[in-house]
Amino acid sequence: MNVSHPTLVIIRGNSGSGKTTTAREVRRRFGRGAALLEQDYLRRTVLREHDSAHIDPLAPAFITATARTALDLGYHVILEGILHTERYAIALRHLIDHHRGPVAVFYPDVTFDETVRRHLGRAEPIPVTPEQMRHWYTHRDLLGIAEETVIPESSAFEHTVGTILQESGLINAASTTPCPRRCQHCARKADHPTE
Repeated sequence: MNVSHPTLVIIRGNSGSGKTTTAREVRRRFGRGAALLEQDYLRRTVLREHDSAHIDPLAPAFITATARTALDLGYHVILEGILHTERYAIALRHLIDHHRGPVAVFYPDVTFDETVRRHLGRAEPIPVTPEQMRHWYTHRDLLGIAEETVIPESSAFEHTVGTILQESGLINAASTTPCPRRCQHCARKADHPTE
């Protein structure tokens, strides 16, 4: 029996680049069977840890271990966050190198001025100033791996979401987790999609 391995999708980028909104839409369109892991939630809420290289942070190991666990349980994983290479590159490369299934990494390449414009246009803006965003901003903070796709600033939201679904293979991937395969509620929705 040929068992396919789940897909790992990583969406990295500066604050205000649109990565969180994009990741949420990619997961929404895929449906059940894809785990959405948000760096901010795991680091700020679960660990309550500051994002600083000066404290020998636990977040990189924790976040990639969480991704590894979800993958091992059969979930496709969409991991999103700033994920600066200074602190996350080693852990991310280790996760990528040891994953047996498909891997796709996306980096929305957005100028600083555009990140501020997008941030101010959010329905629920995070209470940060452009000065704070400038401090966090890193120009083209790429991982430098073959699986990495740079998404230009000119890419519209719909096009970006479609690109990620297509290039990652999620557009055609089947769910391998128990709920979509065995859950009566999911089966009912599949039989009656308008419910």
